[in-house]
Amino acid sequence: MFGLFKKDPVKQLEKDYSRLLEESMALQRKGDIKGYAAKSAEAEAVMDKIIALRDGPSKA
Repeated sequence: MFGLFKKDPVKQLEKDYSRLLEESMALQRKGDIKGYAAKSAEAEAVMDKIIALRDGPSKA
């Protein structure tokens, strides 16, 4: 009952992931390849967190 109003952390991470991908695409279009690589790496780290949360501790 107390978990009724808890927010799903995966949804927030998915929003962050899509935002980072959009930012990296914008940087790539501007020609900032180093910035694109950095944003892509951030997005990849967020995706790793999403996968870890979805799989749970049983896959660790």
